[in-house]
Amino acid sequence: MPRRAATAIIFIGFCLLGMVFILWGILLPNMAASLAMDEVVSGAFFTLISAGSLLGAFLAGKYVQKFDFLALFASLSAAVSGLLLGLSWVTQWGWLLVGAFWVGLVSAVLFTIGHTLIARLHLARRSAMMGLMDFMFSLGTLLAPFYVSALYLWQHDWRWPLRLLALALLLLAAFSWRTARQAKQLPPLPGSASRQSLSYGEALRHKAFLLLALAGFGYGAVEFGNGNWFVSYAQQGRGLEGDEARFVFAFFTAGMVLSRLGFSSLLRFFAPWQLMRLLAGMMLLGALVIKLGAASVALSTGNLLLGLGLGGLFPLLLSSAMDMDSDKGPVLSGLISIGASLGVQAASFGTGLWAHYAPLATAFWTLPLGALWLAAFVWRYSSQVRPAEGQ
Repeated sequence: MPRRAATAIIFIGFCLLGMVFILWGILLPNMAASLAMDEVVSGAFFTLISAGSLLGAFLAGKYVQKFDFLALFASLSAAVSGLLLGLSWVTQWGWLLVGAFWVGLVSAVLFTIGHTLIARLHLARRSAMMGLMDFMFSLGTLLAPFYVSALYLWQHDWRWPLRLLALALLLLAAFSWRTARQAKQLPPLPGSASRQSLSYGEALRHKAFLLLALAGFGYGAVEFGNGNWFVSYAQQGRGLEGDEARFVFAFFTAGMVLSRLGFSSLLRFFAPWQLMRLLAGMMLLGALVIKLGAASVALSTGNLLLGLGLGGLFPLLLSSAMDMDSDKGPVLSGLISIGASLGVQAASFGTGLWAHYAPLATAFWTLPLGALWLAAFVWRYSSQVRPAEGQ
């Protein structure tokens, strides 16, 4: 398989998917006004994306092994392109909800393909390349607000960002399809000979992989618990103004990007299991500083520590699991993604439910509790990885 072309396809695809996932929150005010969506409908929209992602991760882990990865990536990129284009023409919010579920499902399959393919293409630099791949996703989330703002200068219509992004995904699908046809004439990738469906039950019988899924739950709870609730917490619980709260939150996203871009350089000085523990400790410290701090300086510091600790954990956890059993790459990606999706649901719903009975300043204890869960299971998981490295 042409390694450079395939890597470029996955990296560009992850950047575009990062834009797809964050775009809905940016466009929501205009979408809601255009389609008469109330708060319940808006909440259902994001819930359905998450539900689709959960099902997509499960299906991909079991069955994606049966297909040619690049050809499937091309087909599904074209499918997301078609979904975005279709959603840009809807006039009733009901169709938007249907499309949200399918965007989440197809995108989750694309994530699994990306993780598995990069892991097999770059055996010697698996952790570093998977970190760069997740960095590209974060880069997409950073670019999305500027992309929308630039288009709104030309046409203040929420439909056009979807249409142009659909075009970009369609071009990527064509490039991926062309590369897939060229790759058929080359030897197969390591671990790609088997075309059988994979078993979650078999993977979960391995203690390390069960711990991987449990750590994934904590990862999703922390990332989206902070992402969905911090700005509201900072305003209601700490008295910050809206712009100041959003500025403080930017330290979290900046930390995530820096961590995913640079954590692999630390592997020169630390074994993967040691780096996992270091990042988990930094993440837990950041969560406690956010909850116990009051001034914007303390909250900014906590967000930066949380992002720096959290960002590198996902690629490091998954790449270490694939080092143990690369043939189970798709199901391992599915396991951690399913765990993360469930963590997202638990943190989002749990914080909201707690805030219904107590002030949000109290309910936001879900963040350090989620961080404690994640740190505990990262510590236990790293003890499983350590013998596999011969430490």
